[in-house]
Amino acid sequence: MRTGIVILPERRWWMAEHQWKAAEEYGFHHAWTYDHMGWRSLVDGPWFGAVPTLAAAARVTERIRLGTLVASPNFRHPVPFSRELLALDDLTDGRFTLGVGAGGQGYDTQVMGGPPAGSRQGRFEEFVTALDLLLTRERTTFEGEHFRIRDARSAPGCVQQPRLPFVVAANGPRAMAVAARYGTGWVTTGPEADDEGSWWRGVAELTLLFREQLDRIGRAKGTVDFHLNADSCPVFSLTSVEHFRDVVGRARELGFTDLVVHWPRADGVYAGSEAVLERVAADVLPELVKG
Repeated sequence: MRTGIVILPERRWWMAEHQWKAAEEYGFHHAWTYDHMGWRSLVDGPWFGAVPTLAAAARVTERIRLGTLVASPNFRHPVPFSRELLALDDLTDGRFTLGVGAGGQGYDTQVMGGPPAGSRQGRFEEFVTALDLLLTRERTTFEGEHFRIRDARSAPGCVQQPRLPFVVAANGPRAMAVAARYGTGWVTTGPEADDEGSWWRGVAELTLLFREQLDRIGRAKGTVDFHLNADSCPVFSLTSVEHFRDVVGRARELGFTDLVVHWPRADGVYAGSEAVLERVAADVLPELVKG
């Protein structure tokens, strides 16, 4: 099983640089950051843009894959965003992955004057479709309900061919259909749940639903990576080394290829101890690589 870690874009770079370097040194396969204007309980605190953060991370790492978890059409248009994605793909020398989702109805939409008109899922479907076209064609014209593109150029194209990979966030059937069609990977946060047992049961149900989506379009399951955002569970994955081992075991039993956790924070959301992270890196991650 591959493992990834999310580093929230909330620290000034002289502090954050250490985290990105350490994520690679610890042996994580991928490292991610949130792509939001602000996020939930942290909206009044420090917050930096995802694209420049990942560009900086690209310069201080060599092997680890980097990505957004997740970008959305809440405040992005596919044409300028595709240019930023081409740049990240180039800066990382082909180590960039686009995590993309529909986005919620929180601060990202409120700060832009309210939710965009029309269907949230329809907007998401067009966003992913347009990005796929922009990153695989030299010129793109697209006419949708939410996005219109006129003869957009895409030179020089992606380092990764035919384009950089998409990991598509999906918990519902329409989003799962997008993930099945366009995703190199699928990522789920699981259901909203008050207890750990209910959450894991919901995750199991979602994996079955996504496998049905793959069957529906005749896509082989081995061609799509299954990512689990472990910290959507009511219990933080890095509460202890023993708990992390349990999370790994449960995710593996459900067929997940990739597990994503969050860098422990001092308090509030994802509160935990960096000492636990260090022990996991030293004792557990090497076992996963061997396994």
